[in-house]
Amino acid sequence: MPDVGVGVLCAVQGAAETAIVQAVEGSGGLLSVTRRCADLTELLAAAEAGLGGLAVVSGDLDRLDREAVAVLHRCGVRVVGLGDPARPWLAERLAAHGADVVVDVTADDDGADVVSRALGVLGDGPPAVADPVPVAATRRGATVAVWGPTGAPGRTFVAVNLAAEIAALGRGTLLVDADTYGGVVGQVLGVLDEAPGLAAAARAAGQGALDLPTLARLAPVVLPDLRLLSGIARADRWPELPGSSLEVVLGQARGLADVTVVDTGFCLEQDEVLSYDTRAPARNAATLTALEQADLVVVVGAADPVGVQRLVRALGDAADAGLATTRRVVVNRVRPTVAGARPGDAVAAALARYAGVQDVVLVPEDRAAVDAAMLEGRALREVAPGSPARRSLAALAAEVVAGLTVDAPEVRVPVA
Repeated sequence: MPDVGVGVLCAVQGAAETAIVQAVEGSGGLLSVTRRCADLTELLAAAEAGLGGLAVVSGDLDRLDREAVAVLHRCGVRVVGLGDPARPWLAERLAAHGADVVVDVTADDDGADVVSRALGVLGDGPPAVADPVPVAATRRGATVAVWGPTGAPGRTFVAVNLAAEIAALGRGTLLVDADTYGGVVGQVLGVLDEAPGLAAAARAAGQGALDLPTLARLAPVVLPDLRLLSGIARADRWPELPGSSLEVVLGQARGLADVTVVDTGFCLEQDEVLSYDTRAPARNAATLTALEQADLVVVVGAADPVGVQRLVRALGDAADAGLATTRRVVVNRVRPTVAGARPGDAVAAALARYAGVQDVVLVPEDRAAVDAAMLEGRALREVAPGSPARRSLAALAAEVVAGLTVDAPEVRVPVA
């Protein structure tokens, strides 16, 4: 049972509001209405002010989405969603938004069931919560996040060509551009009319409408066994990729592809001022969410002295942020002009000494092949299959596929 007098924030529309308020007040002191909210803005403000521990919310409340429910949860407020038997999609939408429990009510309902279910949510044995994504995945894929420090070490180059090499091994692959500072994956692959696929998927996820067919439509096939979920066209559109929605997108991606490769931004910083405002969007939420959801993080650094120093610091920052998951370190553009006569040995020795990295993937500099691939908007394996850079990334792809556990499907999602 909950503590006596748990505050209830009531954002109920229609005739049922009066009955529910009366039922809450008649709960014998276990619950009490502390605020009757006219809209979502007032509800979130009351939650942030700590005025209640439970919110009773109509399923058709304007602007209610997954991010709003996530804000309530971050405030320590459990959510009871009110559906309508005449509109069954409201219950499905509330479940997709992440409501703790959904109760169907009618205009002449006395509110007793709402109070009973609310007490169950607050008690020691909360009821089972519906799957936030009401679509069964056809497989359980793996997620690989490609991340690295500032300074353009070649994160996108590695992400694109790693995804292409994994797809060439016969694994269904989804390449996601989640770099909110300068995503250009579509351009690198020659997709000139770049639609914001990831932003559209995030919007659908926020509304509880993202399923496998929708994700497949938003992620067209650009190479055999390789789909692309393109990024945002401008850096100022980063608020369109909230972490709560991206989490759902990446969860659905596991059902669409054997391996999802996510190209991320460089920054892990969390704004200390904005962190006190639970409604403020997080600037780096897309990168942080991708790293948290990843089964493997490929950390990319550049082979020059500055790039190695940034890589060492970035590895420390990732560990301090609690993101020290399974990782593979890649050093890009290895060349003797900046690292000496034996550049690979010099880079490996520096990382072993200063970052404790004992095994590093070295990608040799091959400017002519990389420039040709960029000029044609194609993967490196298509333009220069014999390139030493391509061979290094192909070996990494084989290692990734061998090391990740992927449940292959019996039925594949049709190409949209």
